[in-house]
Amino acid sequence: MSDRLVVFRQWIKEQGLKTTAQREDIAQAFFSTNRHISVEELYGEVRRLNPRVGYATVYRTMKLLKECGLAAERHFADGQARFENVEAERHHDHIICDRCGRIVEFIQPQIEQLQEAVAQRFGFVATNHKMEIYGICKECREGKSERMEQDHSAPRDPFLVVGRPSV
Repeated sequence: MSDRLVVFRQWIKEQGLKTTAQREDIAQAFFSTNRHISVEELYGEVRRLNPRVGYATVYRTMKLLKECGLAAERHFADGQARFENVEAERHHDHIICDRCGRIVEFIQPQIEQLQEAVAQRFGFVATNHKMEIYGICKECREGKSERMEQDHSAPRDPFLVVGRPSV
């Protein structure tokens, strides 16, 4: 059993809620993802494990995972809510392809330093930020993209890419 599932179980108990097999199946499926996943996509994956799980149960469980801090909800340009696993203090930014929907997470220390400098310049103490860069990926520009059917490896230098590209 994963540590994250133990944390979720404990949080559920503290909230006075019941731990159910369906919630655990949903949580396990979510924790095993390494991409930004919509409720619809997660529902499809969970149904393979447990055909009795309903869409509303997946939606409510994702809300619980978000409330307990194990999931973050993101809204990109397509407007669809997507969830990603939250790992302690691992801030990252996103670059998103307007055509195929590919999402790449990256860490770039120079960008972080510049954002801090801008906040200081205007008399702010930065507490949080969200950066999303939109554009057209190389595969789409070259006509090679098939809506993320293939793994698109992002350049490794000078940016540290975290996670796998996702749709």
